[in-house]
Amino acid sequence: MTEWFAGLSPVTIALLSASSFLGSFITAALGVGGGAFLIAVMADLVPPLALIPLHGLVQMGSNGSRAVLTRKHIDKQVVGLFAIGAVIASGCAVFLLGAIGTEIIPPLVALFILWLCWGPMPEFGLGKTPTGLLLGGWLTTLATMTVGATGPLVSAWLGRSGVDRWIYTANFSSCMTLQHLLKIVVFGFAGFAFTEWLPLLGLMITMGYIGTKIGLRVLGKLPEKQFKVLFKGLLTLLAIRVLVTWA
Repeated sequence: MTEWFAGLSPVTIALLSASSFLGSFITAALGVGGGAFLIAVMADLVPPLALIPLHGLVQMGSNGSRAVLTRKHIDKQVVGLFAIGAVIASGCAVFLLGAIGTEIIPPLVALFILWLCWGPMPEFGLGKTPTGLLLGGWLTTLATMTVGATGPLVSAWLGRSGVDRWIYTANFSSCMTLQHLLKIVVFGFAGFAFTEWLPLLGLMITMGYIGTKIGLRVLGKLPEKQFKVLFKGLLTLLAIRVLVTWA
């Protein structure tokens, strides 16, 4: 079995699959956070070189399914402007990846997650203007190439206040799907071989789709405030574990 799943143990495969389900469920039900949870788990289970592209593929499946399921609510102007900035950033990312070593990616991810949990997360709201959307697409896409889980940044940039929950979910999912697709293209050009990971990716994407379907059914029904307190504590422990492991 392990030879079909890049040599990973059955326990690791089960943990990654469950994490993909939970990450998609969290994002669908609460709007954001599942990507950070998934990459925090993956950072402790997969090799550094594979971390960002694998996370990108799984999240593309999760966000893509959510974008399809909410497609009638998408604001095409918002997503289109964000996409232009994202495409420009993907060209810059090729040079960025050449300047850093993959071995520092896990601790960078852990530090970024700690900042997401405890640092200031402003409501940019710059997504209200065309220039802001272009800049947001460029900046957050560049960031996702090194730390992966930039969903909270995209969420803050688009701005949730005053936006219908379904429109927000559709726009956010579409923007994140594009980011992850561009990430896969960039890492492919950088030489990452996806072939040996395909069975695991298929399993994780399937579990992510199931998590999305169930999460959308409880959208707006969970006690968001209480859940986020517990979720922040869990992310903190996962990030600290990654830092300790890679110290």
